[in-house]
Amino acid sequence: MKPMPRFVSYDGTELGYRVVGDGPPLVCLPGGPGRAAEYLGDLGGLGRSRRLVLWDPRGVGASADPADPATFRVDQLVGDVESLRAHLGLDEMDLLAHSAGAVLATLYAVAYPQHLSRLILVTPGLAAVGVEGTAEQLRAAVALRAAEPWYPAALAGLERILAGEMSMEAFRASRPFYYARWDEAAQAHATAGVSQRHQAAREGFFAGAAIDPSAARAALAKLTAPVLLYAGDQDPMVPPAAVREAAPLFHDATVVVQPGAAHFPWVDDPAAFAAAISSFLS
Repeated sequence: MKPMPRFVSYDGTELGYRVVGDGPPLVCLPGGPGRAAEYLGDLGGLGRSRRLVLWDPRGVGASADPADPATFRVDQLVGDVESLRAHLGLDEMDLLAHSAGAVLATLYAVAYPQHLSRLILVTPGLAAVGVEGTAEQLRAAVALRAAEPWYPAALAGLERILAGEMSMEAFRASRPFYYARWDEAAQAHATAGVSQRHQAAREGFFAGAAIDPSAARAALAKLTAPVLLYAGDQDPMVPPAAVREAAPLFHDATVVVQPGAAHFPWVDDPAAFAAAISSFLS
């Protein structure tokens, strides 16, 4: 097996990434938080036209644990993304981020706007700009799945997460809500990039993080790089309404809502996802 490429970040922590596909580079930040980029796969076939650089955050997957646990914080991870850009030798980069990774990508855009050519935020966490879906929106979307046989156990797991629990058990139990269909493909995907070892990165991501939504909004209003905000119409975690609310906060933002998709739209309809992303990038 070919060894994964590595680089040394700003504080000496050795971080890893994998490369999938061929073409112009597209740097990809996984979500979770604390999930290895393995779960991104080739993003529904996007690797056929782009060279996907799939980064594992510190303490996750192929990346080493940091000496200082405080560096798990999302605002500190910005330095890792900048170190990766420099390692790749890119003056500007196209950057794609999923879910919680979008919080990191947004903070990176605030700190280093000059190094972004395009920004793609997929079913994005929007904490960096102070936007979130309402409890009513989440419960309405979840209730649409009430007839599913897995619903009671998944709802119990989701309730535990909403109460602040970050255990692997609650994470696994809630997974069916994140997919349009809880079929074999979704069940296999739900375990990719997930490990008990990642718990420190998961818990440290937001712990004490310095996030100033007002400052971020002011900076993003001046961001010249085009931004794509990508939602799934069945995603209870990041409802399309929240994504549309965030769009005017960016200088140049486009919203796409994929029909029949939840939190992982490239799993629910790979061809539709890859076509939409490719259209934006071209």
